[in-house]
Amino acid sequence: MKSTTLVPTIAAHVLQPKPLTREAFAAFGDVIEISDQAKHFGINDGHTERYHDLASVDVTNQGGRTLINLFRSTPLAQPIALRMMERHPLSSQAFIPLSGQPYWVVVAPAGAFDLSQLQAFLAGPAQGVNYHAGTWHHYCLALHQVSDFIVIDRGGAGDNCDLIELDGSLSLAPI
Repeated sequence: MKSTTLVPTIAAHVLQPKPLTREAFAAFGDVIEISDQAKHFGINDGHTERYHDLASVDVTNQGGRTLINLFRSTPLAQPIALRMMERHPLSSQAFIPLSGQPYWVVVAPAGAFDLSQLQAFLAGPAQGVNYHAGTWHHYCLALHQVSDFIVIDRGGAGDNCDLIELDGSLSLAPI
């Protein structure tokens, strides 16, 4: 795991989360949700609607394998000062909420980290996200109560987590 201290060159700033939509999030990954935009069709004699191929899970780089995990995330006190970001250069990473609660998603484009490119989204309780390989993101940010997530990511050899530290001058607007 790599760790680098980053001192932003911008003054203290509050990041206002916007609603999570498939279009707004496309540069960072996939939104996983039941939606008329998703390919869907009836199965099981018409008793089940299958929402098909909702995310491009990418874990096989350098012999990786799929891991299915459960994460339990505790809300932080608001306003939240952003103090770290991470990325997974060898794979995607999907978060699917289980607790029926909204949560925050904070991302920046893949490549060299650029604090000015950070975006925040408010994910609804029935929306998951799948970060593309290399997309910078904050760890899980539960909003109102302890929340559980199914997390699908990569296991195997290779360094698949880069971390950077932020100085906390950027925060999320309270909700």
